[in-house]
Amino acid sequence: MKRVVVTGMGIVCPTGLSLQECWENMMAGKSGISKIENINLGECPVKIAGSIPNFEAKNYMDEKDIRRSQRYIHLAIAAAQMAIQDSSLKIGTDYLATDVGVSLGVGVGGLDYLEEQICNMLNKGYRSISPFMIPGFIANMAAGWVSITTGAAGPNICTTTACTSGTHAIGEAWLQIRSGMAKAVIAGGAEACLSQIAFSGFARMKALTQDHANEPHRASRPFDKNRSGFVMGEGAGVLVLEDLESALKRNARIYAEVSGYGMSGDAFHMTSPQPQGDGAIRCMTQALQTANWDKESVDYINAHGTSTEMNDKIETLALKTLFGDHAHKLKISSTKSMTGHLLGAAGGIEAVFTAMSLVHGEIPPTINLENPDPECDLNYTPNKSQKADIKRALSNSFGFGGTNATLAFEKYS
Repeated sequence: MKRVVVTGMGIVCPTGLSLQECWENMMAGKSGISKIENINLGECPVKIAGSIPNFEAKNYMDEKDIRRSQRYIHLAIAAAQMAIQDSSLKIGTDYLATDVGVSLGVGVGGLDYLEEQICNMLNKGYRSISPFMIPGFIANMAAGWVSITTGAAGPNICTTTACTSGTHAIGEAWLQIRSGMAKAVIAGGAEACLSQIAFSGFARMKALTQDHANEPHRASRPFDKNRSGFVMGEGAGVLVLEDLESALKRNARIYAEVSGYGMSGDAFHMTSPQPQGDGAIRCMTQALQTANWDKESVDYINAHGTSTEMNDKIETLALKTLFGDHAHKLKISSTKSMTGHLLGAAGGIEAVFTAMSLVHGEIPPTINLENPDPECDLNYTPNKSQKADIKRALSNSFGFGGTNATLAFEKYS
């Protein structure tokens, strides 16, 4: 099996519009959560989100393509272009276009656009529907547009597995390269569904926090005793993955190696994780096995850490069950404390942050961890980033329907 490395990364999220800006703000513990602007929420009690107010799609696409596509696609294209530029990859020159794939995770797609189109139809009739409605909201169009705009003509897939979508997409890209189906894959996740229907739906199931409306930066508080739900966000995180031999031949800069991948199903409940963390344990175990790592060799965990009562408690239990005494030696953090939960994009941006931690030897903080939950008693890097010599790290994602995935990243040497 071929070795797989990360040679480029691109990101746009609530904490910034570039890899450097996002990373610097992350290390400074700066929250990207703010009051919701320009969205009619009706009676919905949620008033905050992780939005990206200054993003300009015209910096990455022409006006005609912008009009024919939606925001989740714009974010995906932006992050993909950043990642390709960062990797110095020339599709069609370094590799045949058919050797470069696209694998993107999108949990919801253009839900805001679909909401708008349904309202148009109900109020104005059939002829008010845009001919671009279908390609405007179906989730796989993020991968399709990235393929079209970059010329990557290899394997093209979209994983739609709720909050695990981005992690699954990177894992599937890893499998494609390992097996020889592609030499490089543009992989990650994108999401932009900040709309009345999305906020209302999550609020009705009591998943979103309604606290700290006047102090949005304090709202996302993973592992804190006073957490009260997640904060929804938008963004995209994309990595360029290549097989090591091909990357070395073109003298590519290597950020990290993707050494393992695990996935599992809880087979338990629509929205609640299995109470003993069985699914999380099994997908982390599989990631360790495919990487051929001992448990004690893991230094850092980028936790799913959503700031919901059940997730944080059960993820903690899963870590303690799997790692035993070593769990208390692990460095752990939830970057969602600063970005909010980006749903299908979460795994993509968190993979970027995990790789950056390996490169810089620094652990992102879990901000707002002021009153630790007694059941969440591990080292979550509270409130301030920490320097650490980390060589191996896991990035976790767990989604509705009991779908779980873990990526294993290793410092390249």
